[in-house]
Amino acid sequence: MPKVELHLHIEGTLEPESVFRFARRNGLSLDFDSVEALRRAYEFQNLQSFLDLYNATMGVLCTEEDFYDLTWDYLARVARQNVVHTEIFFDPQGHTCRGIPFASVVGGITRALAAGQQRFGISSRLILCFWRHLSEAEALATWEQAQPHLGCFAAVGLDSSEVGNPPEKFRRVYAKARAAGLKAVAHAGEEGGPDYIWGALDALGVERIDHGVRCLEDGQLVERLVREEIPLTVCPLSNVRLRVVKNLGSHSLSRMLALGLRVCVNSDDPAYFGGYITENFLAVRKALELVPAQVLTLGRNAIDASFLDADEKTVLHERLEAVAAEHGFGLGE
Repeated sequence: MPKVELHLHIEGTLEPESVFRFARRNGLSLDFDSVEALRRAYEFQNLQSFLDLYNATMGVLCTEEDFYDLTWDYLARVARQNVVHTEIFFDPQGHTCRGIPFASVVGGITRALAAGQQRFGISSRLILCFWRHLSEAEALATWEQAQPHLGCFAAVGLDSSEVGNPPEKFRRVYAKARAAGLKAVAHAGEEGGPDYIWGALDALGVERIDHGVRCLEDGQLVERLVREEIPLTVCPLSNVRLRVVKNLGSHSLSRMLALGLRVCVNSDDPAYFGGYITENFLAVRKALELVPAQVLTLGRNAIDASFLDADEKTVLHERLEAVAAEHGFGLGE
């Protein structure tokens, strides 16, 4: 199935082997003596325990070439999984705070995205994320650093520790981004409750909610999300690894589909959470006993929720429907 991925942190594709490769390239020492020891650390009790390791390992990314190679590795891998479009988050504050020039980060990522379009035919959009555990003043400073590169970005996003850092904290920087013509998304309703989703919609004016699984705790919110057709970029394996849900069998994805929510499947930080987008699809299909019509709905929702223009979406829908027809899968199956 041709796939569209809308919730992917490029730093979250940093496989343990790559951590050691970049560390050697840049003459850095690590707290782990082997790839296997680092891989064993990819077990988390909650969001913060993941973020602690995530923020530490990204310290091996130092040069524009590092960011190029990181992005290229992701594209080469998901090309084999028939990803045809991807919308990628990156966390500039995790790099500029270490003295890495903003231009080096963006330059490496965008060069790889352009090369991936040429080599694999994967279209892409880049989303500038702000770290919500930092102040809005720091987000505004990052926004200023981004000014020479605004043409590289489709949207701004908000990630990192959710609880205690509500969307309202970033109202001004989001207003600036929207005024500059960028779209807006935000992580909400993963670690935090429904209030964080309301805040992302009302205070930040987002067009898409990243995660959003806790919307089911608020019936009025569900009604609004359905009525306004707000996409939710759900990441099943991430939800299990970060203890948002007990196991995949108890995941709410099927219920969300049944309620008419515009959910789609994504991988979030696949190197840390045990699978890229195909592994996520296979895992939920098995655990939730999804039928082909539900899988196709997830694929269609991702296309519709993307920041592609209408003609590009039509092309991808036609590709998806051709595969469905080839395999005899229709809406009612």
